Amino acid sequence: MKYTTLPNTDVKVSKICLGTMTWGRQNTEAEGHEQMDYALEQGVNFFDTAELYSVPATPETYGATEKIIGSWFKKTGNREKVVLASKIAGGGDYTAHIRTGGFNRKNISEAIEGSLKRLQTDYIDLYQLHWPDRGVNCFGVRDYPYKTSAKEAEKHLEILETLNDFVKQGKIKHVGLSNETPWGTMKYLQTAEKHSLPRMVTIQNSYSLIHRGYEVGMSEVSMRENIGLLAYSPLAQGVLTGKYIDGKTPEGARGTLFPRFIARYKNEGSERAVLEYQKIANKHGLTLTELSLAYINQLPFVTSNIIGATKMSQLKENINSINIELSEDILAEIEAVHKVIPNPAP
Repeated sequence: MKYTTLPNTDVKVSKICLGTMTWGRQNTEAEGHEQMDYALEQGVNFFDTAELYSVPATPETYGATEKIIGSWFKKTGNREKVVLASKIAGGGDYTAHIRTGGFNRKNISEAIEGSLKRLQTDYIDLYQLHWPDRGVNCFGVRDYPYKTSAKEAEKHLEILETLNDFVKQGKIKHVGLSNETPWGTMKYLQTAEKHSLPRMVTIQNSYSLIHRGYEVGMSEVSMRENIGLLAYSPLAQGVLTGKYIDGKTPEGARGTLFPRFIARYKNEGSERAVLEYQKIANKHGLTLTELSLAYINQLPFVTSNIIGATKMSQLKENINSINIELSEDILAEIEAVHKVIPNPAP
């Protein structure tokens, strides 16, 4: 395994992060425990979850993933071996079963205390805002929704002051963002600096070979402001494994069970790009999965690459990607495809 640190901290994290959002829906508690056992054995010490999980979110499965992690901590006593990240859900109709009112002091406090209880731990190493309260272009929205976005942005100072209270209590160690924009990221960084409050150390945004929109603005913020990307959906919800090529619908696959969740990754441009990346992988004796993950692993603005799997065979292949080095020739071939078919999947 390769390691880095959470920016501006001394917290050592694996370059591969174990994603958990299928546990409690597509994966049982026992399967979640098996994945954590294996990941830790392979040197993966960074786990990411959220109060929202499992996904698709329902009232019945709210908090299910955190509970599975908590029961594993209790069973194994491995809490101190893991850098644990979780998130507070953003607002909107999709999360109305969780709470309303957005990121205010009361909601943040309730969310943190609830996660700590489900996770059976006294602290969370990295606590993230899952998505902004205001309207932004994420989750398949390509352009800024200026006609419908909220006129007022989040109360950044209140949010950071509340998070700081929990840092002082030792209940969270560091804070981060998710699904944020360059403006939102800089606003948090500027507010933290002005008021001597906790600085956002990471941002968890989508990044894959068919969605490199992070490079438009955010990658510069990452490198100049030292706020690391935690790349999620690096395989575009499985599209970049090649298993959906030619309209295939594999039994039990996420795209088969929940087609709307991968819809933004499946269009004519994406399919053409995937076929081209598959050719590159085949030419160099790699799987498309290996090519897709290894590309992200080597990016200078990436702190960790969040992989997820429903099967152990998938998990093993995903984690093994850390051992694959892409040559300059392969990287040039990838860029040639990207030049012709840039970011087909928002």
